Amino acid sequence: MLIELALSQSAALSGPVAEDCTFNGIPLHGDVEIVESFPDIRVQLVTSFPDLKVKRVTSFPDDCGEWEFVDSFPDFTIQFVSSFPDIKIEYVSSFPGLP
Repeated sequence: MLIELALSQSAALSGPVAEDCTFNGIPLHGDVEIVESFPDIRVQLVTSFPDLKVKRVTSFPDDCGEWEFVDSFPDFTIQFVSSFPDIKIEYVSSFPGLP
C-alpha cells in the first residue's frame, strides 16, 4: 500500500511530460500545426514553471522541445488554451526541452 502511494505521488509530481520527452506517446519535437479544434495536445503558453521549454526552429526539429510550425503534414497538432491545458510551454531562444 505504501509503495503504491509513493509511486502515485511521484507520477503526480513528474508532470504531464514524460522523461523521454513525450506526452501520451507523442514525441514533443517535430512539425507542429496549430488548430482550432480537435488537437492532439492542448497547450497553455506561460512565462514561468513550464512543463516543456520550446524553441521555434525553421528546420530539423529533431531534439526535445524543438518545434517547426507548419500548415500541413504535421507530426502532431496543438491548440492554444487559457485554461485546462494538457501541457504548459514556455518559448525559449536556447536550451529547449524539459525544465
